[in-house]
Amino acid sequence: MLYLTLRQYEYIVGVADAGSLTKAAALMNISQPSLSVAITRVEDHLKRAIFVRGKGAAIEITPYGHRLIAKARDLLALGAEIEQDSDTSHTWVLGCFSDIAPWYLAPALKQLGDRFPMLSFAGREGRFADLAGYLAEGQMDFAISYDVGFAGHFKRRKLADIAPVAFVATDHPLAQKVALDLSDLNNETLILFTENLSEEFMRDLFARVQLTPVIGQKVASLEMMRSLAANGAGVGISYSCPPGDLSYDGKRLVTVPIATPEAKTEIALIWSSLRAESPDFNAILNTLSPKATSATDSRG
Repeated sequence: MLYLTLRQYEYIVGVADAGSLTKAAALMNISQPSLSVAITRVEDHLKRAIFVRGKGAAIEITPYGHRLIAKARDLLALGAEIEQDSDTSHTWVLGCFSDIAPWYLAPALKQLGDRFPMLSFAGREGRFADLAGYLAEGQMDFAISYDVGFAGHFKRRKLADIAPVAFVATDHPLAQKVALDLSDLNNETLILFTENLSEEFMRDLFARVQLTPVIGQKVASLEMMRSLAANGAGVGISYSCPPGDLSYDGKRLVTVPIATPEAKTEIALIWSSLRAESPDFNAILNTLSPKATSATDSRG
């Protein structure tokens, strides 16, 4: 437990700046004897002298005192920053689920920067659990993500409905189809993402339509999924669909939409329901989701 208070650190810095107890007492509106006692108590607790005080002479600062005073200044500056924190001094952090960040994050940050030139914005990518933790701990203000893994004190506004796609090799039988049903994938070897929440979501999706997926490979990135699919290792399933028909290794692949109605999910703007609102917060919220102001809800 801390023994010294911010007020005592203020006394120390005040005496150092004034050069004498008498001047410091007058500037801080405290009696000189009380200030002297306060300094003595600090030195007794630290068991080190901060000042050398002689009758009728200006005070001198000990080497230890100089080090302590420098740290005390930093502490007081931080305390003032905490007390004076406001929306205008806050850097607003917009997060985005990693797989969809290339489509959503940069345009959203540009939109906010153009709309609010006096505010500061930063972007941050993350997986489902990361985003939920950042929002809950105040390290992030908003997140754009699939609405997966945000149980608890969160609010959201739907930004878009989205359907999954299947990635297959050009010589795969499913490559000739215009669209797929999940039942078309029931006996196929699937490539899914390694993230637990993503895999659970896919398993639940298949279970809702009374199917059991055959999982062959698990990958950490969308491009690894596309590369494996292009090389005939199975069928990749993703809600992210990059343009183009080449994987990173230059192999051609085919992207086929999955038309099963139950497979649709939503991309949402998500934030903590426990955070304080403000005019800037509400303005940013309505800028990011201007057409969904009546869709705000809380789950948890």
